[in-house]
Amino acid sequence: MAHAARGPAVRRSLLRWLYLLIGGAIGVAVGIVLAWPAEAIATAGLPPVLAGLLVLLLVGTPVLAVGTLGEVRPVEAVAVGGLLAPGFPDRPGPAATWRQRGRTSLLLALHVLAGTVAGALLIVGLPAAVVIGLDTGGGEDVFGVAVPAAWPARLLLALGLVGLTVVGGELLGRGLAALAPRLLAGPAAERLAAAEASVSVLTGRDRLARELHDSVGHALSLASVQAGAARRLLLRDPAAAEQAIRATEDATRRALVDLDHVLGLLREEEGTPGDVVPSPDLRDLDGLTATARAAGAEVDVAVTGAVAGLPAVVSREAYRIVQEGLTNVLRHAPGAACRVVVDASGDDLELRLVNATAGALAGGPGGGRGLRGVGERVQALRGQVHVGADPDGRWQLAVRLPVHARGAAR
Repeated sequence: MAHAARGPAVRRSLLRWLYLLIGGAIGVAVGIVLAWPAEAIATAGLPPVLAGLLVLLLVGTPVLAVGTLGEVRPVEAVAVGGLLAPGFPDRPGPAATWRQRGRTSLLLALHVLAGTVAGALLIVGLPAAVVIGLDTGGGEDVFGVAVPAAWPARLLLALGLVGLTVVGGELLGRGLAALAPRLLAGPAAERLAAAEASVSVLTGRDRLARELHDSVGHALSLASVQAGAARRLLLRDPAAAEQAIRATEDATRRALVDLDHVLGLLREEEGTPGDVVPSPDLRDLDGLTATARAAGAEVDVAVTGAVAGLPAVVSREAYRIVQEGLTNVLRHAPGAACRVVVDASGDDLELRLVNATAGALAGGPGGGRGLRGVGERVQALRGQVHVGADPDGRWQLAVRLPVHARGAAR
């Protein structure tokens, strides 16, 4: 067990070292570019402290300036998530505010500084340890360190240098692993805003998926049914076949209108201005049931109350729910009688679709995605939905949607 636990720990340590060495490589590159002015400052006869501060300022300024570039933030995030802190789940986008730029600049500077120190430990400490450990004469200086003549003392000094290198790099890596995610993620308000933006994107995608399934899927189901009917009637009843073909044309035309509506929603999600075709609602129920009847379904509709006074969002979602119910009837029980009841007279809007054939949803293409979409719509409006067989053995879809405000603005 202990051996199994050491494996991941060693791997994490090596990944942290790799992150540090990347920062050290950046530091070396900056040092090579600025070697001449740094040497001029070092040999100008200034006090050591002042010369060191000037060199640090000379090298640190371009690193800090590069860190203010917005694109550095996601690059650092990839390195932190892949090497330094694998548990870091966020993948922030480019820095958009000066606070984000400042935090990224600070992280880059710490990355380069810690990487340079770790690289120096690795390049100087380990070779020195090897030379000291293998030295047989003793008493010589190795990188400024006096090598003792006694063999045990040389061994202890070599082991001390190795330990300093390993422990120093480990401490630097662990410190950055704890600090980097905080600098990249930013304050709690920024993390909350990023999470809300992510949820908004996912919600928009679900919304578009439901619109495509309910609207375009319904129209294509009608077109498929009518095309099959036209093929069967083409020889024995040309007039009925022509009627079916016309119904197919109407269904595909409606599909194009609905598709244009969904594309308009997509442009809205992307922030691109554009005209959006108004989404149908319960006031368009007659046209919906007419297309279902044209496809061969026997649809009986009963409407109670003023659907025109319903809130716009309730009316739109109710239309899509009825549309999904009729699509399921046409797809899984073609030719079966269906009754649609819409009751808008009370505090809640009640929808009920009853199919004379029980178990109409069993099997067939679609895999129940339509009913899941109905459930999502109802849940979003805090309503209730029931799907299954009624006491008489008929399949039914029953929905209750709260109506909180009549005459809401459209």
